[in-house]
Amino acid sequence: MPYAPAAFPAGRPRRVRRTPALRGLVRENNLSVDDLIWPVFVRDGQGVEEPVPSMPGVYRRSVDKIVEAAKEAFDLGVSTICLFPYTDPAKKTLDCAEAWNPDNLSNTATRAIKAALPDMAVMTDVALDPYNITGQDGFLVDGYVVNDETVEALVKQALSQAEAGADIIGPSDMMDGRIGDMRQALEHAGHINVAILSYSAKYASAFYGPFRDAVGASGVLKGDKKTYQLDPANTDEAMRCIARDLDEGADMVMVKPGMPYLDICRRAQDEFGVPVYAYQVSGEYAMMQAAAQNGWIDGERAMMESLMCFKRAGCNGVLTYFAPAAAKIIGA
Repeated sequence: MPYAPAAFPAGRPRRVRRTPALRGLVRENNLSVDDLIWPVFVRDGQGVEEPVPSMPGVYRRSVDKIVEAAKEAFDLGVSTICLFPYTDPAKKTLDCAEAWNPDNLSNTATRAIKAALPDMAVMTDVALDPYNITGQDGFLVDGYVVNDETVEALVKQALSQAEAGADIIGPSDMMDGRIGDMRQALEHAGHINVAILSYSAKYASAFYGPFRDAVGASGVLKGDKKTYQLDPANTDEAMRCIARDLDEGADMVMVKPGMPYLDICRRAQDEFGVPVYAYQVSGEYAMMQAAAQNGWIDGERAMMESLMCFKRAGCNGVLTYFAPAAAKIIGA
Protein backbone atom coordinates (compact mmCIF):
# COMPACT_ATOMS: atom_id res chain seq x y z
CA MET A 1 0.00 0.00 0.00
CA PRO A 2 1.16 3.59 -0.58
CA TYR A 3 2.86 5.14 2.43
CA ALA A 4 0.62 7.51 4.37
CA PRO A 5 2.65 9.99 6.44
CA ALA A 6 1.62 10.67 10.01
CA ALA A 7 -0.80 13.54 10.41
CA PHE A 8 0.38 16.82 11.89
CA PRO A 9 1.63 17.34 14.58
CA ALA A 10 2.96 13.77 14.86
CA GLY A 11 4.34 14.23 11.41
CA ARG A 12 6.52 17.31 11.07
CA PRO A 13 8.66 16.94 7.90
CA ARG A 14 10.62 20.07 8.83
CA ARG A 15 12.27 18.20 11.73
CA VAL A 16 14.84 16.68 9.40
CA ARG A 17 15.44 19.95 7.57
CA ARG A 18 16.43 21.91 10.66
CA THR A 19 20.24 21.69 10.48
CA PRO A 20 22.88 20.90 7.86
CA ALA A 21 23.68 17.64 9.65
CA LEU A 22 20.07 16.48 9.60
CA ARG A 23 19.61 17.50 5.97
CA GLY A 24 22.73 15.55 5.08
CA LEU A 25 21.47 12.42 6.84
CA VAL A 26 18.31 12.27 4.74
CA ARG A 27 19.73 13.50 1.43
CA GLU A 28 18.62 11.16 -1.34
CA ASN A 29 21.27 11.99 -3.96
CA ASN A 30 24.88 13.09 -3.84
CA LEU A 31 27.16 14.75 -6.37
CA SER A 32 30.84 13.84 -6.52
CA VAL A 33 33.75 14.82 -8.75
CA ASP A 34 33.57 11.31 -10.22
CA ASP A 35 30.27 12.33 -11.82
CA LEU A 36 31.83 15.11 -13.90
CA ILE A 37 33.11 15.00 -17.48
CA TRP A 38 34.73 18.22 -18.70
CA PRO A 39 34.18 19.20 -22.37
CA VAL A 40 37.02 21.31 -23.79
CA PHE A 41 37.80 22.90 -27.15
CA VAL A 42 41.16 22.37 -28.83
CA ARG A 43 42.61 24.55 -31.59
CA ASP A 44 45.90 24.83 -33.43
CA GLY A 45 48.84 26.96 -32.37
CA GLN A 46 51.10 27.14 -29.33
CA GLY A 47 50.38 28.85 -26.04
CA VAL A 48 46.89 29.87 -27.17
CA GLU A 49 43.92 30.42 -24.86
CA GLU A 50 41.18 32.10 -26.86
CA PRO A 51 37.92 33.06 -25.11
CA VAL A 52 34.64 31.87 -26.60
CA PRO A 53 32.53 35.08 -26.46
CA SER A 54 29.17 33.31 -26.15
CA MET A 55 30.44 31.05 -23.34
CA PRO A 56 31.98 33.20 -20.57
CA GLY A 57 34.85 31.36 -18.89
CA VAL A 58 35.28 28.85 -21.74
CA TYR A 59 38.33 28.88 -24.02
CA ARG A 60 39.65 27.34 -27.18
CA ARG A 61 43.08 26.08 -26.21
CA SER A 62 46.10 24.89 -28.15
CA VAL A 63 47.26 21.36 -27.34
CA ASP A 64 49.92 22.49 -24.85
CA LYS A 65 47.35 24.58 -22.98
CA ILE A 66 44.83 21.74 -23.09
CA VAL A 67 47.38 19.56 -21.30
CA GLU A 68 47.94 22.25 -18.65
CA ALA A 69 44.20 22.63 -18.12
CA ALA A 70 43.75 18.85 -17.96
CA LYS A 71 46.39 18.64 -15.22
CA GLU A 72 44.63 21.32 -13.19
CA ALA A 73 41.28 19.57 -13.58
CA PHE A 74 42.78 16.18 -12.71
CA ASP A 75 44.28 17.64 -9.53
CA LEU A 76 40.77 18.76 -8.59
CA GLY A 77 39.50 15.20 -9.06
CA VAL A 78 37.99 15.55 -12.55
CA SER A 79 39.23 12.36 -14.17
CA THR A 80 37.50 12.47 -17.58
CA ILE A 81 37.92 15.09 -20.29
CA CYS A 82 36.07 15.31 -23.59
CA LEU A 83 37.72 16.85 -26.67
CA PHE A 84 36.08 18.95 -29.37
CA PRO A 85 38.22 20.42 -32.17
CA TYR A 86 38.08 23.91 -33.62
CA THR A 87 39.25 23.02 -37.11
CA ASP A 88 41.00 25.44 -39.44
CA PRO A 89 38.42 26.36 -42.12
CA ALA A 90 41.02 25.51 -44.76
CA LYS A 91 40.90 21.89 -43.59
CA LYS A 92 37.11 21.60 -43.87
CA THR A 93 36.12 19.68 -46.98
CA LEU A 94 33.17 17.87 -48.49
CA ASP A 95 34.85 14.48 -47.93
CA CYS A 96 35.71 15.37 -44.28
CA ALA A 97 39.03 13.50 -44.55
CA GLU A 98 40.54 15.52 -41.69
CA ALA A 99 38.16 13.63 -39.36
CA TRP A 100 40.32 10.49 -39.55
CA ASN A 101 43.70 12.15 -40.03
CA PRO A 102 45.95 10.49 -37.39
CA ASP A 103 47.46 13.90 -36.67
CA ASN A 104 44.32 16.00 -36.48
CA LEU A 105 43.74 18.20 -33.43
CA SER A 106 41.62 15.69 -31.53
CA ASN A 107 44.08 12.82 -31.98
CA THR A 108 47.10 15.00 -31.24
CA ALA A 109 45.49 16.27 -28.04
CA THR A 110 44.50 12.75 -27.03
CA ARG A 111 48.08 11.51 -27.30
CA ALA A 112 49.41 14.55 -25.42
CA ILE A 113 46.96 14.17 -22.54
CA LYS A 114 47.52 10.42 -22.23
CA ALA A 115 51.30 10.97 -22.22
CA ALA A 116 51.07 13.57 -19.45
CA LEU A 117 48.17 12.02 -17.50
CA PRO A 118 47.90 8.28 -18.13
CA ASP A 119 45.15 7.94 -15.54
CA MET A 120 42.90 10.60 -17.05
CA ALA A 121 40.19 9.16 -19.28
CA VAL A 122 39.94 10.87 -22.66
CA MET A 123 36.61 10.97 -24.46
CA THR A 124 36.37 12.02 -28.10
CA ASP A 125 33.56 13.21 -30.34
CA VAL A 126 32.57 11.15 -33.39
CA ALA A 127 30.78 13.34 -35.92
CA LEU A 128 31.73 15.08 -39.13
CA ASP A 129 30.50 18.62 -38.42
CA PRO A 130 33.87 20.03 -37.24
CA TYR A 131 35.42 18.90 -40.53
CA ASN A 132 32.52 19.38 -42.93
CA ILE A 133 32.30 22.42 -45.18
CA THR A 134 28.50 22.17 -44.85
CA GLY A 135 28.53 22.11 -41.04
CA GLN A 136 26.43 18.94 -41.03
CA ASP A 137 27.21 15.80 -39.00
CA GLY A 138 27.18 13.75 -42.20
CA PHE A 139 27.49 13.97 -45.96
CA LEU A 140 24.95 16.30 -47.53
CA VAL A 141 23.60 15.05 -50.89
CA ASP A 142 20.86 16.99 -52.67
CA GLY A 143 19.93 18.72 -49.42
CA TYR A 144 19.68 15.50 -47.39
CA VAL A 145 22.26 14.01 -45.00
CA VAL A 146 22.80 10.48 -46.27
CA ASN A 147 23.09 7.74 -43.66
CA ASP A 148 25.12 4.76 -44.81
CA GLU A 149 27.90 6.68 -46.53
CA THR A 150 28.21 8.83 -43.40
CA VAL A 151 28.46 5.77 -41.17
CA GLU A 152 31.39 4.46 -43.22
CA ALA A 153 33.24 7.73 -42.59
CA LEU A 154 32.33 7.75 -38.90
CA VAL A 155 33.79 4.26 -38.47
CA LYS A 156 37.10 5.50 -39.90
CA GLN A 157 36.99 8.45 -37.53
CA ALA A 158 36.27 6.23 -34.52
CA LEU A 159 39.15 3.90 -35.40
CA SER A 160 41.59 6.81 -35.70
CA GLN A 161 40.54 8.05 -32.27
CA ALA A 162 40.95 4.62 -30.71
CA GLU A 163 44.39 4.27 -32.26
CA ALA A 164 45.35 7.67 -30.77
CA GLY A 165 44.52 6.33 -27.31
CA ALA A 166 40.97 7.46 -26.62
CA ASP A 167 39.36 5.63 -23.73
CA ILE A 168 35.79 6.55 -24.69
CA ILE A 169 34.38 7.46 -28.06
CA GLY A 170 31.22 9.52 -28.18
CA PRO A 171 29.24 9.17 -31.40
CA SER A 172 27.13 12.35 -31.51
CA ASP A 173 25.99 12.10 -35.13
CA MET A 174 22.63 10.31 -34.69
CA MET A 175 22.98 8.20 -37.84
CA ASP A 176 21.18 4.85 -37.89
CA GLY A 177 23.32 1.76 -37.34
CA ARG A 178 26.55 3.53 -36.52
CA ILE A 179 27.06 1.96 -33.09
CA GLY A 180 26.97 -1.59 -34.44
CA ASP A 181 29.44 -0.81 -37.23
CA MET A 182 31.79 1.03 -34.86
CA ARG A 183 31.70 -1.74 -32.28
CA GLN A 184 32.44 -4.39 -34.88
CA ALA A 185 35.30 -2.34 -36.35
CA LEU A 186 36.82 -1.68 -32.94
CA GLU A 187 36.67 -5.36 -32.05
CA HIS A 188 38.30 -6.41 -35.32
CA ALA A 189 41.06 -3.81 -34.89
CA GLY A 190 41.88 -5.05 -31.39
CA HIS A 191 40.40 -2.06 -29.55
CA ILE A 192 38.22 -4.28 -27.41
CA ASN A 193 38.44 -2.07 -24.33
CA VAL A 194 37.46 1.21 -25.95
CA ALA A 195 34.09 2.20 -24.49
CA ILE A 196 31.26 3.75 -26.47
CA LEU A 197 29.23 6.48 -24.79
CA SER A 198 26.56 6.96 -27.41
CA TYR A 199 24.60 10.17 -27.85
CA SER A 200 21.51 8.00 -28.17
CA ALA A 201 18.91 10.65 -27.40
CA LYS A 202 20.24 13.81 -29.03
CA TYR A 203 17.53 16.30 -29.82
CA ALA A 204 17.25 18.91 -32.58
CA SER A 205 17.57 21.66 -30.01
CA ALA A 206 17.93 25.43 -29.99
CA PHE A 207 20.39 25.16 -27.09
CA TYR A 208 23.48 24.30 -29.19
CA GLY A 209 24.25 27.74 -30.60
CA PRO A 210 27.25 28.71 -28.43
CA PHE A 211 28.85 25.29 -29.00
CA ARG A 212 28.64 25.79 -32.75
CA ASP A 213 30.39 29.13 -32.25
CA ALA A 214 33.09 27.38 -30.23
CA VAL A 215 33.85 24.78 -32.91
CA GLY A 216 33.41 27.19 -35.81
CA ALA A 217 30.34 25.48 -37.28
CA SER A 218 27.75 28.27 -36.96
CA GLY A 219 28.73 30.26 -40.00
CA VAL A 220 28.99 27.27 -42.33
CA LEU A 221 25.94 25.24 -41.33
CA LYS A 222 23.68 24.66 -44.31
CA GLY A 223 20.08 23.89 -43.31
CA ASP A 224 19.22 22.25 -40.00
CA LYS A 225 19.68 18.83 -38.41
CA LYS A 226 16.05 17.79 -37.98
CA THR A 227 16.28 14.80 -40.33
CA TYR A 228 18.59 12.96 -37.94
CA GLN A 229 18.34 14.55 -34.50
CA LEU A 230 15.24 13.83 -32.41
CA ASP A 231 12.06 15.89 -32.35
CA PRO A 232 11.85 17.65 -28.94
CA ALA A 233 8.20 16.49 -28.69
CA ASN A 234 9.13 12.77 -28.58
CA THR A 235 9.98 10.47 -25.69
CA ASP A 236 9.10 6.98 -26.93
CA GLU A 237 11.34 7.50 -29.95
CA ALA A 238 14.23 8.32 -27.63
CA MET A 239 13.70 5.04 -25.78
CA ARG A 240 13.77 3.14 -29.07
CA CYS A 241 17.04 4.81 -30.04
CA ILE A 242 18.58 3.98 -26.67
CA ALA A 243 17.45 0.36 -26.93
CA ARG A 244 18.91 0.09 -30.43
CA ASP A 245 22.29 1.54 -29.42
CA LEU A 246 22.57 -0.75 -26.40
CA ASP A 247 21.70 -3.73 -28.55
CA GLU A 248 24.42 -2.72 -31.04
CA GLY A 249 27.13 -2.49 -28.38
CA ALA A 250 27.01 0.89 -26.62
CA ASP A 251 28.35 0.72 -23.05
CA MET A 252 26.76 3.96 -21.90
CA VAL A 253 24.13 6.33 -23.29
CA MET A 254 23.65 10.07 -23.29
CA VAL A 255 20.74 12.46 -23.32
CA LYS A 256 21.39 15.85 -24.93
CA PRO A 257 20.52 18.62 -24.03
CA GLY A 258 20.36 18.19 -20.29
CA MET A 259 18.04 20.18 -18.05
CA PRO A 260 15.15 20.56 -20.53
CA TYR A 261 15.22 16.77 -20.94
CA LEU A 262 15.43 15.49 -17.36
CA ASP A 263 12.30 13.44 -18.00
CA ILE A 264 14.21 11.55 -20.71
CA CYS A 265 17.10 10.92 -18.31
CA ARG A 266 14.76 9.51 -15.65
CA ARG A 267 12.89 7.34 -18.11
CA ALA A 268 16.12 5.99 -19.61
CA GLN A 269 17.42 5.02 -16.18
CA ASP A 270 14.14 3.45 -15.11
CA GLU A 271 13.66 1.45 -18.30
CA PHE A 272 17.21 0.28 -18.99
CA GLY A 273 19.20 0.50 -15.75
CA VAL A 274 22.43 1.27 -17.64
CA PRO A 275 24.92 4.12 -17.18
CA VAL A 276 23.05 7.23 -18.33
CA TYR A 277 24.71 10.60 -18.84
CA ALA A 278 23.43 14.04 -19.76
CA TYR A 279 25.20 16.85 -21.56
CA GLN A 280 24.61 20.22 -19.92
CA VAL A 281 25.00 21.95 -23.25
CA SER A 282 26.43 25.30 -24.22
CA GLY A 283 23.09 27.11 -24.26
CA GLU A 284 22.31 25.98 -20.73
CA TYR A 285 25.75 27.08 -19.57
CA ALA A 286 25.57 30.43 -21.37
CA MET A 287 22.15 31.28 -19.94
CA MET A 288 23.24 30.63 -16.37
CA GLN A 289 26.48 32.55 -16.83
CA ALA A 290 24.70 35.53 -18.39
CA ALA A 291 22.12 35.63 -15.60
CA ALA A 292 24.83 35.36 -12.95
CA GLN A 293 26.91 38.11 -14.52
CA ASN A 294 23.87 40.36 -14.53
CA GLY A 295 23.22 39.64 -10.87
CA TRP A 296 19.89 37.98 -11.62
CA ILE A 297 20.80 34.65 -10.00
CA ASP A 298 23.42 33.35 -7.60
CA GLY A 299 25.67 31.68 -10.19
CA GLU A 300 27.42 29.30 -7.83
CA ARG A 301 24.21 28.04 -6.25
CA ALA A 302 22.51 27.71 -9.63
CA MET A 303 25.47 25.73 -10.96
CA MET A 304 25.45 23.24 -8.10
CA GLU A 305 21.66 22.96 -8.06
CA SER A 306 21.58 22.24 -11.78
CA LEU A 307 24.18 19.50 -11.45
CA MET A 308 22.32 17.88 -8.56
CA CYS A 309 19.19 17.86 -10.73
CA PHE A 310 20.91 15.49 -13.14
CA LYS A 311 21.69 13.09 -10.31
CA ARG A 312 18.13 13.30 -9.02
CA ALA A 313 16.86 12.51 -12.50
CA GLY A 314 18.84 9.27 -12.55
CA CYS A 315 22.04 10.27 -14.33
CA ASN A 316 25.29 8.55 -13.45
CA GLY A 317 27.16 11.65 -14.52
CA VAL A 318 27.11 14.81 -16.60
CA LEU A 319 29.21 16.52 -19.23
CA THR A 320 29.46 20.09 -18.03
CA TYR A 321 31.59 23.14 -18.72
CA PHE A 322 31.27 23.83 -15.00
CA ALA A 323 33.31 20.72 -14.09
CA PRO A 324 36.45 22.39 -12.64
CA ALA A 325 34.44 25.06 -10.81
CA ALA A 326 32.06 22.47 -9.37
CA ALA A 327 34.98 20.21 -8.39
CA LYS A 328 36.49 23.04 -6.33
CA ILE A 329 33.27 23.40 -4.37
CA ILE A 330 32.72 19.67 -3.92
CA GLY A 331 36.29 19.23 -2.68
CA ALA A 332 36.23 22.23 -0.36
